[in-house]
Amino acid sequence: MQQPTQKRPTGMLGFSIVWLGQIISVLASMMTNFGMTLWMYKQTESATAMGLMQVAFITPFLLLSPIAGAMVDRYNRKLMMMLSDLGAVLSTAGILILYSTGHLEFWHLYVAAVVNGLGNTFQWPAYSAAITTMVPKEQYGRANGMMSMVEAGPGVLAPMLAGAVLALSLDGPFDSFALIMLIDLVTFFFAIGALLLVYIPQPKQTTEGEKASGSLWQEGLYGFKYIFERPSLLGLQIIFFFGNLFSGIGFTVFAPMILARTGQDSLIFGSVQTAGAVGGILGAVIISAWGGFKRRVHGVLLGWMMSGILFALMGLDAGPTLWIVVMGVAALFFPLINTSNQAIWQSKVSPDLQGRVFSARRLIAWFAQPISPIIGGTLADFVMEPAMQSSSGLAAVFGPLFGTGPGAGMGVLIAFVGLAAALGGLMGYFIPYIRNAEDILPDHDEG
Repeated sequence: MQQPTQKRPTGMLGFSIVWLGQIISVLASMMTNFGMTLWMYKQTESATAMGLMQVAFITPFLLLSPIAGAMVDRYNRKLMMMLSDLGAVLSTAGILILYSTGHLEFWHLYVAAVVNGLGNTFQWPAYSAAITTMVPKEQYGRANGMMSMVEAGPGVLAPMLAGAVLALSLDGPFDSFALIMLIDLVTFFFAIGALLLVYIPQPKQTTEGEKASGSLWQEGLYGFKYIFERPSLLGLQIIFFFGNLFSGIGFTVFAPMILARTGQDSLIFGSVQTAGAVGGILGAVIISAWGGFKRRVHGVLLGWMMSGILFALMGLDAGPTLWIVVMGVAALFFPLINTSNQAIWQSKVSPDLQGRVFSARRLIAWFAQPISPIIGGTLADFVMEPAMQSSSGLAAVFGPLFGTGPGAGMGVLIAFVGLAAALGGLMGYFIPYIRNAEDILPDHDEG
């Protein structure tokens, strides 16, 4: 019964097939997200309204993450990946129908974000755990570097392609925005087809995995128990918690700041996004070839320090050239942070526990995500922007560096949260069980 299945591609070949399907699908999804960002801002001109999109996406993850992680460990991981892709198909199809019939309202995008968030709840732990069973340990860095390309690579082309399609003069309800969403729908099936082609081994159950068996809730909660019993792993995630809190505030107001300062110039906004994507993919290529620091914790802590400092510079009132250059350089460090951290966890956690442990790990790191957009949007709309509109008060202090008028208050906010994220990385070096995490924790295949 298993022979035909085992003849399917696996190892790095199988992983590369899945990776190719994902990178095609993500490219189209980023084009859709680019179009939705412009559409939403035109409808609301509110950083708070745009920030609530992130809340709608992340909340399902926070609520269902423990159950999703346990299901990834308990059931077929390929099936979990396919279900997440099908959820994305449903949300995009719904938005396309509403838009084409003239019934789309901005709150519908919140509903779509919830559906996408549900799919992502299963997708990330399933893909992360599948890498461990598909590729040998010495290839973790390469595989994680390739996955970083999925996150960053399509962003090089997506804004330009989306901008080109949006510039098409298409009449009727099925216009250029609808065309982007249709392309997105088609590419989802490339991702699903790639999964159908390959063989993804299920992990062998370990003694620790047997002890952790129980109901779905018990198995899901075990992921938190596992982390809290290991201060080094918990410390790493606390670094990510604070880094994500501050960067989440910054990225909430990042797009509105650029659009406000440029009179909603989609070309400049797209150029900055493209620069970030180019930096991200260059960083991923470097990591894939280099493999990162031998002590991977340096990749995590130094990465947060450098990316935070550079992101803080984005708030300065220096125009598009600075935004493009700094965003490109800052993004070089994003793959270093994520692949270094991922390799630590894949090496230390037994494969049959990775679904629930990785879900718990991401929940801890992302726990601030629902509140950071609200904090960022509220501070921008009601505090920082009004305070930077005149030549007195806060504007008198920060105006020489950040300017005044639309977008200046958001620029000040970006500078402060960038420096705070960098400080979080620095603090990790002063805590021994974080700094020495790789020495304290044995690899799962040792002994």
